[in-house]
Amino acid sequence: MATFPSIFPDYGAQKSSAPATRKVQFGDGYEQRLAFGLNQNPKSWSLSFTNITETESDTIETFLDARADDNASFDWQPPGSSVTYKWVCETWSKSIPYANRATIQATFRQVFEP
Repeated sequence: MATFPSIFPDYGAQKSSAPATRKVQFGDGYEQRLAFGLNQNPKSWSLSFTNITETESDTIETFLDARADDNASFDWQPPGSSVTYKWVCETWSKSIPYANRATIQATFRQVFEP
């Protein structure tokens, strides 16, 4: 299992939750909700790696390209967490605002695998 490189995202990273629930609405206005699945509350992180070196950006891009090639998840520890989880990154972008500096925007989605 691959582990994301030790390059830390900027402060202001955003975490999203999308609990998987099933909902039934009855004719009299009542509603019933049910948690769906074992891991029904996956997280998603929107990350920015701003003003990093070209070498660091190449390291991140090479890592993410390799995961895209083999469709594998990777281990990553979210900011403020002491636990490592499994993630996939299906979309990222890179910009080069200055010479020898880069910015990478990425979205990590939590997955549940053995």
